[in-house]
Amino acid sequence: MLRSLTQMPADMSSDSRRQLLNAVTDLFLLDDEPTELAKEHYGKIALHALPRLENDHRKDYAEQVAEMETLPREVATSLAGDPDSEVARLVLKLSPVLTDADLAAIAVSQSQRHLAAIAERSRLSESVTDILVERGDRVVLETVSSNEGADLSDQGFERLIERSAGDAGIGLALSTRSNLSPGRADRVMRIVEELSDENGLWSKPSDEAVTLARQARQHRLEVKLLLVDLVANRRALDDVVTMLAEEDRAYHLAQVFAQIGEISIEQALRILMQRDVSGIAVLCRALNLGALAFEAILTLRAQRLLFARKAAEDDLKSYMQLDSATAERTLRFLKLKMKLA
Repeated sequence: MLRSLTQMPADMSSDSRRQLLNAVTDLFLLDDEPTELAKEHYGKIALHALPRLENDHRKDYAEQVAEMETLPREVATSLAGDPDSEVARLVLKLSPVLTDADLAAIAVSQSQRHLAAIAERSRLSESVTDILVERGDRVVLETVSSNEGADLSDQGFERLIERSAGDAGIGLALSTRSNLSPGRADRVMRIVEELSDENGLWSKPSDEAVTLARQARQHRLEVKLLLVDLVANRRALDDVVTMLAEEDRAYHLAQVFAQIGEISIEQALRILMQRDVSGIAVLCRALNLGALAFEAILTLRAQRLLFARKAAEDDLKSYMQLDSATAERTLRFLKLKMKLA
């Protein structure tokens, strides 16, 4: 049926095209695992219709498909590169289909609003972050600075410091990141304290700004002690995970999972924040994490990734049905696969 719709009549109105595209999208979404041929046919329909839709209609469509894992990549890149940033925004922020190359191409060519949407993604590679740091305005720089999922290369970090010179908001956002290395954290802390001594640079009282930066440093020290306590069995994993999840400390959660699960922090953070819940469910079940702790993780993910509450409830039910032995075997297989990659 999708194949028969790949050619739309030339005289169709924008509203008729919108209705047809929505109907075909509903049909396409019925299949959780569409074939490559079905994706190809659906992509042709969408790409043929989109340039002929009004901005509001393209925006509505983009919001409907932004999170689709089966969305044809050509459709995702078309929406993400739309000249209207309101059309592109949610796709740039949420689409799991876009590659680093796609994001980089948009980041070097589109508006600051496009860059701001990219800066909000839950995970950003160093290569994409470097472009945002080089091209972004103050809003983009502050968003990148506070986004713990945005990896910063040494060059990107230096450039961010350079471009944010004298800007207290960016300095404060950067200082409160949980995943700064000790060297970077000390450097940013010195910048924050220096700026706090100058009049008129902070929108908040200087003592509050420094307090926030010191609090972030304290959190970094705290998680090191928590990891020691976990290894010595002085703290229960469920208690630590629940506390960190309720405080929305995703990077610190990744540190805990990395040490206990014997994987890298990068792998743990990717599993925690990817839209597919199966990875974090397998890891948590293999570590015998209880329902309340996993529910706290689902709440954190819902807030970060804009999931509906019903989706989190369904994921919790599926988690409770997941067999621990199966999860342990799956985790061992994934570790082996990651080592060989």
